[in-house]
Amino acid sequence: MYKIAVAGTGYVGLVAGVCFAEVGHQVTCVDIDEKKVALMKSGVSPIYEAGLTELMLKNYASGRIDYTTDYKSAYKDADAIFIGVGTPEQPDGSANLSHIATVARQIAETIEKDCLVVVKSTVPVGTNDKVEQFIQDFLIRDVKVDVASNPEFLAQGSAVDDTLHAERIIIGTESKWAEELLTKIYRPFHIPIVSVNRRSAEMIKYASNDFLALKISYMNDIANLCELVGADIQDVAIGMSFDERIGNKFLNAGIGFGGSCFPKDTKALDYIARQHGYELKTVKAAIDVNKQQKRVLYEKASKRLITFNGLKVAVLGLTFKPGTDDLREAASLANIPLLLEQGADIYAYDPVGADNFERLYPAGKNGTGSITYVAKIEHALKDASVCFIFTEWGEIKAVLPETYKSLMRTPLVYDGRNIYHVQKMQDAGVEYYSIGRKPARKDGLKESKNFELQTSGS
Repeated sequence: MYKIAVAGTGYVGLVAGVCFAEVGHQVTCVDIDEKKVALMKSGVSPIYEAGLTELMLKNYASGRIDYTTDYKSAYKDADAIFIGVGTPEQPDGSANLSHIATVARQIAETIEKDCLVVVKSTVPVGTNDKVEQFIQDFLIRDVKVDVASNPEFLAQGSAVDDTLHAERIIIGTESKWAEELLTKIYRPFHIPIVSVNRRSAEMIKYASNDFLALKISYMNDIANLCELVGADIQDVAIGMSFDERIGNKFLNAGIGFGGSCFPKDTKALDYIARQHGYELKTVKAAIDVNKQQKRVLYEKASKRLITFNGLKVAVLGLTFKPGTDDLREAASLANIPLLLEQGADIYAYDPVGADNFERLYPAGKNGTGSITYVAKIEHALKDASVCFIFTEWGEIKAVLPETYKSLMRTPLVYDGRNIYHVQKMQDAGVEYYSIGRKPARKDGLKESKNFELQTSGS
């Protein structure tokens, strides 16, 4: 087993460190935030992730993992140092590599033995070459340092399982020594390893994420067309899924993708292409479709209602997906500001994301509207004039159609995740609009000829 240091304790770094400890390595996770380190030492995870707290407690008790702000002690005699710090998106779509550079210089000035530096953070193609040169520029001692690329493919909400039971592990190296050492580190996982050069590994990460983003945006585009021609996107998806060339994943239409990966990675790859004088037309289209798709429900509701001013609006789901407290690029962030500007009185429910959202939009008056955070779905629905569903949490999926009818002042529901069967909502007396399917309408309510056309601009 090897002595491993992990720089950064976000989704990438913390999950990687805990899973390395779980398979037997000696791990030290490094973070600059003393309060965060103290929290992790006490067994509390700084992120909401299924199964993570249990593994943190187990491996800290066994002595296989520790947390520190003292990077010098963590790096100086490590066999391998994994970099898992953030590479946030900049205004032009490029990745901010300042955190990578900081860690690289700390490594160069600290290590006292031969060491493998492994970049797990998502970085532009060619970054690992620059990291290696940067370390060499600042290296103090006469030791060997190789840099490898090892992109992660975890999904928030299932990150631990995705790491321990991954479909494959990608390693990108430029020397036999680096390839063999990284292979040995991953041997206890018993997962197939794909070994390529560094630039190919970097590209595999972007190409994989952007392909999935393309698939989502394609289905959302088809869903908007389904509404125009009278087809049902869920029936279409089922028919497509039997084709093994297409598969059955990422075929669910909705109000766009969010999170820390797909939005950032599509923009980053688009930026990389433009820097080389090339236009990735498919990726650019996915970005454009996703941006427009997030407002589809708001636009539908705006055409149905005279105004949101003074209306109680129920919002169910704030995070970008279930199983996480992450709000990055969430549909709620694209819609709630619009509702507040229109004077809506929002009552928002999310089982884990409300605290994070309240930091952005404090409870009470916000502009001409207001927002109240509730602990129960029923409190959000009671006497509401309209309801928006942005996240398909299990707690929200468990709400019966009859509940909307009985609790809401006007049972008018806009579902961005196609949770309900249209006919069941119709039978319950709920006026219901979803994505890529016919609406369930009240008797006598007529639809303007231009309604669907005007809201299909994705």
